[in-house]
Amino acid sequence: MMTISLLGLLASYAVGILLPPCLPGRPRAQNFVANGSAIAASLFGLILGLTGLLAANPLTASIPSTLPFLTFAIRIDPLAAFFVLTISLAGLAVSIYALGYLTEFYGRSSIGLMGALYNGFLLSMTLVVIADNGFFFLIVWELMSLVSYFLVVTEHEKSEVRYAGLFYLIMTHVGTAFIILTFLIFFQEAGSFSFAAFRHPEQPLPEGLRTLAFLVALVGFGTKAGIVPLHVWLPYAHPAAPSHVSALMSGVMIKTAIYALIRVYFDFLGGQFPWWWGFTILAVGAVSALLGVMYALMEHDLKSLLAFHSVENIGIILLGIGAGMTFQAYGLKEFAALGLLAGLYHTVNHAMFKALLFLGAGSLLYATHTRNMEEYGGLLKRMPWTGFFFLVGAVSISALPPTNGFVSEWLVFQSLFLSFHLPVVLLNLILPIAAAMLALTGVLALACFAKAFGLSFLALPRSTHARHAEEVPLTMRVGMGGLAVACVFLGLAPMVVLPFLDRITGPLAGVSIEGRVLALDGWAVAPTNVEFSSLSTPALALMLVSLAGLGLLLAWAIGGRLRKRYYKTWGCGINLTPRMEYTATGFVQPIKRIFSTLYQPTIKLETEFLEESHYFAKRRRFEFHIEPLFQKYLYDPVVLFFSATADHLRIVQAGSLHLYLAYIFVTLVVLLLVAV
Repeated sequence: MMTISLLGLLASYAVGILLPPCLPGRPRAQNFVANGSAIAASLFGLILGLTGLLAANPLTASIPSTLPFLTFAIRIDPLAAFFVLTISLAGLAVSIYALGYLTEFYGRSSIGLMGALYNGFLLSMTLVVIADNGFFFLIVWELMSLVSYFLVVTEHEKSEVRYAGLFYLIMTHVGTAFIILTFLIFFQEAGSFSFAAFRHPEQPLPEGLRTLAFLVALVGFGTKAGIVPLHVWLPYAHPAAPSHVSALMSGVMIKTAIYALIRVYFDFLGGQFPWWWGFTILAVGAVSALLGVMYALMEHDLKSLLAFHSVENIGIILLGIGAGMTFQAYGLKEFAALGLLAGLYHTVNHAMFKALLFLGAGSLLYATHTRNMEEYGGLLKRMPWTGFFFLVGAVSISALPPTNGFVSEWLVFQSLFLSFHLPVVLLNLILPIAAAMLALTGVLALACFAKAFGLSFLALPRSTHARHAEEVPLTMRVGMGGLAVACVFLGLAPMVVLPFLDRITGPLAGVSIEGRVLALDGWAVAPTNVEFSSLSTPALALMLVSLAGLGLLLAWAIGGRLRKRYYKTWGCGINLTPRMEYTATGFVQPIKRIFSTLYQPTIKLETEFLEESHYFAKRRRFEFHIEPLFQKYLYDPVVLFFSATADHLRIVQAGSLHLYLAYIFVTLVVLLLVAV
């Protein structure tokens, strides 16, 4: 079954890559073939992922090549199968959505090229997580980066899109350089780029090289994941890309880096860590989670806001993984497995609700032709299905019960609260501090999505675009609806999900905890034991529904039969207008003041008074800007250094053919002298 599913997946993606460009001038056919092939491949991927999780032994296959050290080898073990399943689940929903969304690009972009690149993007992500050779991994990793770059610059006629694409391309190749260094470290001892040789080298890595491998892998894969301070490309690239591509980039592409980190740390390095490795991952996770949500709060561009929330949620995933690594360092394998399980649970949860939110943002862009939340308002009446699905995603990412974000964040909290089992007082304090930072992150995320949903869907329309918006096509609603159902299912049925995750964490952490995590015949989740803590999301959901029903029943019993009467909201005798609504800037004003040291806001207010009186303003102009600290103090100096160096080296490029020949001659002489 696994072999048939794999071949079906590869064949479907091949059709989606090759056939759409062969149908020039027929955008509808190109759209249908490209996304139909992606849907078929995603269905094969779901089967492949499920069978890979349940299989007793990994599926392996390899094709040798004529290039040294390169073998086209794949291996589908439970960890790889889990990520194949996540990629395929998101890919299925996004591909259905794209059938309707791409109609917006008819006549503006090449649908055949977009469809081919889109299928290549999904295929490259799938190959990344099943590759079993370092050389092959680097090839498909680079393919994933380049294909996603071309998708980001789809609307390349816009200067800001070209800048975003260049920024993304530079950052992703900086990360790739560190990944190459990581594999070279393993190659030095293994003598091969085979992942099997990385796992079982002839000589174990010396401690210094192990530490170097840990650090360079964190930088290399952390760049793609978007950890602070390597996150700066996300708020540029994700908004610039078409929304269905943004959903995949944020929902699953950055998770390939999480896959690679787990593969390197728990597989190649054997799950043996000093305590400070786990502490480092915890610190990176906590800082990324908190700063990600704080910068998201200040954004008025809906897709930029969601991009910063990707930084936040990568941080939450790393908190779980970091806790697991810390427990693993002291031989507490059950708690290590719990932390790793919590991180993986949040990985799939984030893929679902972040893809849903980006598709929701794409629907608003489709209907209003703007990403600025200040120009939304009142869209719930005009786009009720989109509003409902966006609300499900907002509740999920805010970790409110009984959705999926609540369950996985609760598990991360539990893994951090178990720090009293550690024998080091410092770590007894650090893990609860990380839990406190996670709690603050959750509160700020709730405020952020109260702003995003409230300003977008409630109150009065604040622009002509919002007043004339219409609900999106059926396929777009079906794609969002599928992800919304996944968010609710993953929240209500952890008893179904956790046994699958245990099949992944068991081999990596060295112990199975399925029996320790599930209680009450599987109806409750209880990390380590029921006495410490337990949670039943089905019971919690039943309680919430019952209380809501009881409230409606009491309202009917006390007030009699409900009657509707439509009238204007009372506004002290004044007719309400959109100018009286809260703006995105005003909504976050208290938070901006509290954290002004971090934000370093620049505020400019210009007032033009009436000629008759200086007490009455004719017009006011307000500008608000947040200082991009990391870009200003970390990246801009590096860019200036290289620009200045390039200016000084321009003298070398004089435009003289004779001079260039002289360079070649001198180089050959030097090489001959060195060789002799």
